[in-house]
Amino acid sequence: MSQDPYTVELDTGTHYFCACGRSKNLPFCDGSHEGTGHQPHEVTLRERQTAYICRCRHSKSLPFCDGTHKTLD
Repeated sequence: MSQDPYTVELDTGTHYFCACGRSKNLPFCDGSHEGTGHQPHEVTLRERQTAYICRCRHSKSLPFCDGTHKTLD
């Protein structure tokens, strides 16, 4: 499975990104984390932007990709 980040166009407002990996709507949260102890990553934007959302879950700037996936085996 690819570890490259999700590329998403985001409008202004608040967005919730999956932290548990169970969402059927990745990279967005769909509430599947209930009972796992995980909480979604909340991001509020003031302007529309293209975002690169971490898929490997090892980024130091979650939910955004910092390139860490390139160093993983």
